[in-house]
This record gives sequence, C-alpha cells and structure tokens, in this order.
Amino acid sequence: MINSQMNFLAHAYLSFYNPPVLVGNMIADFVKGKKSLNRFPETIQAGIVLHRAIDEFTDTHPVTHQVRDVFRLHYGLCAALFADVIYDYFLANDSHIFNEYSLQTFAQYTYQTLHAYRQWWPDDFDRVFTYMETQNWLWNYRTESGLFRSMESLIRRFHLAQGIQPAIDDFHTHYEKLQGCYQHFFPALQSFVRNFHPLHA
Repeated sequence: MINSQMNFLAHAYLSFYNPPVLVGNMIADFVKGKKSLNRFPETIQAGIVLHRAIDEFTDTHPVTHQVRDVFRLHYGLCAALFADVIYDYFLANDSHIFNEYSLQTFAQYTYQTLHAYRQWWPDDFDRVFTYMETQNWLWNYRTESGLFRSMESLIRRFHLAQGIQPAIDDFHTHYEKLQGCYQHFFPALQSFVRNFHPLHA
C-alpha cells in the first residue's frame, strides 16, 4: 500500500491531546519496523502503534475505496495517494470539530508539543517538520489551495505524468460524494480510535 505520509491533521487530532501519543502518531511514518520501536518510551510507542492501526483501518474501509474510485480513472492505482489528504481537507472544514480560530490554535498546540519532544524525532521527520511548521500545513488543509498543494506534492513525488489538473477536476466534479464519504467514515474512525488500546495491541 502506498503511504502518502501527508495526512498529519487527522493523526494529530486523533491523539486527543495526549502529548507523547501525539508525538508517536506524527513521527510514525518515519519509524520503520517493530524493532525500532524499542528506542522510544512506551507512551510514544503507543502513538506509533496507534498511527499504524489508523492507517490500516483507513486503507481497508469500504468508504476509502469509494474516495479512491473518484480519482481512479485518471490515476489508476495511484488514486490511493489522495484519500488521506481528502479526509484532512474535510476534517479541517468540519464545523463540528474546528472553526478557523480553533484550527489555528490546534495547529500551534501541535507544533509546540512536537518541539518539546524533539529529542525523539527521526532525522527524516526533522526535515519534514520544518516545512510543516513554516508553511502551517495543519491549518492550510482547510483551503483548496492547501489541499491541491498537498496533492501536487504527491504527484511530483511519485512522478505521475497526469499532473494535478485531473485531480482538481475530479475533486470539484465529485465534491458532494467526497464530502459524504468523509461524513460517513470519520465518525467510525473516531470510534475505532477511542476503543483502541495501543500498548496492548
């Protein structure tokens, strides 16, 4: 499964303001294998394990397959790249969870919390975080321009010849379907996370 390493907002939010779990959840894509978990405190390990469980739940959920189908005509199997950032866009715009002010506040809380645990960052995350903070990725998921920048980054990273325009067109054409997918999926994901006990997984 292709992992975009881009859906940071959902992982941050689903840490439910537990600082070491947040750290583990945010760095997990940069921690490879089970053995490498042992160098982290158990509370950060819990966040890493939770992140991986969230990814598996998301990747295998039927609604996620519907999101991917929106982009499949133009991007084939690489349509899987777009589901996570689509979810982050709708999460950032979910009025039951965030408004502009609370999203900005949450973004700053996340960056400050991560700074406090900098000693535990993998080197690759250190490089990514510089861009995440200076470009305020967590807040910019709220805008279409931020969403499309994330998608374009994925397209460049995986050298997709189709470019960004088909993804933009697919997003606008199927906006209501994509929003409905988020509204169906995200409560199920929240329930899954609240009932997941990573240290005992």
